[in-house]
Amino acid sequence: MKDISSLKNLPHYPVMLKEVLDTCNPKNGGLFVDCTYGAGGYSNAILSYPNTQVIALDRDPNIHHYAKKTKKKYENRFSFYNSKFSDLDKFVSKKLEVDCIIFDLGLSSLQISDLKRGFSFYSKEEPNMGMGLNKNTAKEILNNLDAKTLGSIFRLLGEEKEGLRISKNILRERKLNPIKTIPDLVKIIQKSKKKNFKKKTNISTQVFQALRIFVNKEITELIEGLIIATKILKEDGKIVVVTFHSLEDKIVKFFFTNFSSNKSKTSRYYPERKDKKILFKNYKNKVIKPDLEELQENNPSRSAKLRHAIRSNHNFTYPEEFKKKFLHYIELEKIDV
Repeated sequence: MKDISSLKNLPHYPVMLKEVLDTCNPKNGGLFVDCTYGAGGYSNAILSYPNTQVIALDRDPNIHHYAKKTKKKYENRFSFYNSKFSDLDKFVSKKLEVDCIIFDLGLSSLQISDLKRGFSFYSKEEPNMGMGLNKNTAKEILNNLDAKTLGSIFRLLGEEKEGLRISKNILRERKLNPIKTIPDLVKIIQKSKKKNFKKKTNISTQVFQALRIFVNKEITELIEGLIIATKILKEDGKIVVVTFHSLEDKIVKFFFTNFSSNKSKTSRYYPERKDKKILFKNYKNKVIKPDLEELQENNPSRSAKLRHAIRSNHNFTYPEEFKKKFLHYIELEKIDV
């Protein structure tokens, strides 16, 4: 195993880097797609092995200078595109024989630490929360959507049990004054929530998560990204996904499990379905979590989970059942401001 300790000093600490590399196995070379380039942790680690190529994407326009550094170092083996998951097939085709596609979901420390972008509840700026290539800001959403829709966003995308109370208080406050800053929003959340002294996370965490997901259409992007990645991946190629909250993990787990060759039947007496869509080889449902050393060094990794699936030799068939399963989230994200 190569020494990757220097990559921990990047502006964004790449979560479970060792585990991602162990899963991807770049020592044998090949073509890799990094769908969330960030500061280049995964890409640079993969490119440090000879005979590897990386195509990287990131929707955030603020990371171009990191991509330029990687391009300068690995000119002929690295390409970068400012794009979203859902446009993956515009830059990568099945003809390229892709060995591994990596998704590192959620926010990067680069985005959180830039207080002007309004991701952090410690910011004094406007609630923006856009990762890039998004249509609306959190400020526009908070000041324009009705209480029922806001409540659904908080409850479904943030798993916030008191979402409806918070949304009603937002409407009550904005009738007097528009919500202009992060402190305005935090103040409303604090007034709305019941005190829970046992809870270790910030009281605003779930509402902020929900707003960020809605602003960036993260559920739709994840679903579309997984489908397209499966379509372009070669036989025996891998999809590797690092998730950071239960909704993301539920989506990934459902996709890998329900389109795997070893999906369990409803009854052992039922015959095998002939129309079964098999996109992956036997899925082991194995979840990898950060080790103790990383948890001590990199606090944001505490909620991370890594799953991976291996592409089968079956032809790609569009997984309509996958989209139907999570259609209520997709429909919610379609709501316009």
